[in-house]
Amino acid sequence: MNSHNANDFRYRVRRSDDMPARFERVPMSVRTLSSNALFQGEHEIGIEHHGALYRLKITRQGKLILNK
Repeated sequence: MNSHNANDFRYRVRRSDDMPARFERVPMSVRTLSSNALFQGEHEIGIEHHGALYRLKITRQGKLILNK
């Protein structure tokens, strides 16, 4: 049995071409890492991408922000 949570980010919402107001779930294949594994107790990490440094931060409200 394969059940999916509506908040599962491996599913995204896509607008249907025939009806702009209608949406459908489209499965996405993504490698998933927990934020605990990434941050390891810290509130900010650096991500190097094509020679540029990006900073991924956990806010006071517990949300993630990515800055260049």
